Amino acid sequence: MALKPLFQKHNPYENPVNRVVEIPVSAITPNPAQPRVIFDDYELSQLAVSIRQNGMLQPITVRRLETGYELISGERRLRAAKLINMEQIPCIVISTDSESSAIFAVLENIQRADLNYIEEALAIKSLIEHYGITQEDCAAKLGIAQSTVANKLRLLRLTDEEKSLALRFRLNERQARSLLKLPPEKRISAIEKIGSLQLNTLQTDKLIAEMLGEKPIVRKKHVWAFKHVGLYINTFNKTIESMKSAGIECEATKNRTDEFVEYIVKIPLK
Repeated sequence: MALKPLFQKHNPYENPVNRVVEIPVSAITPNPAQPRVIFDDYELSQLAVSIRQNGMLQPITVRRLETGYELISGERRLRAAKLINMEQIPCIVISTDSESSAIFAVLENIQRADLNYIEEALAIKSLIEHYGITQEDCAAKLGIAQSTVANKLRLLRLTDEEKSLALRFRLNERQARSLLKLPPEKRISAIEKIGSLQLNTLQTDKLIAEMLGEKPIVRKKHVWAFKHVGLYINTFNKTIESMKSAGIECEATKNRTDEFVEYIVKIPLK
């Protein structure tokens, strides 16, 4: 019995929804809400080589329009396919409106860690402004906490230069957000110092506190202390019993006076 092909040729008279079909690359338009704005040319070329050698292992996702199809997720795969002049590309067609399409595009990129934190913040801002929804609504649609949305949006208070440098020096999201504590004139030097010294998050907090003239908070490890001597004596006795139970032939001699309790413990080394 002949096997059916994995990807079926698209017939415009059939309903392709929720099926994997091959669609002409030229019929697919970019998603206007595409959150990813930075595409590495080298990574794209490597992906294109992989697709040429191994085929498209994961279909892209699109939605049907009156004049063709709109991309929902898979921008890098679509761009790589164009680099090697693919005429048809495997797609999963889903039925959705423009708002849900935009949300899917953001979710797919965030969940696949394809976006940096600045792109995530810009994508969330775009969703909120374009569809006139609140931070709470946006958080609910994306399945994340409202505080997460608020924290990501705070990153957009940085200037374009500060954002670019923070990414170039590989500052993480928390480090970038900590820069907002500094006055604008100190942020560039802070980014360069954090990057050049490869400071971690705690070291960054300490640096920023010093730049603000504050004393860094030293978190002391809390040690539980009991003043009742009897608790320590009982603990010591249980330790001796545990050692004997484990087969360690230790000897403990206790001498008690009105002023102190003296223990002499002999533990064999062999």
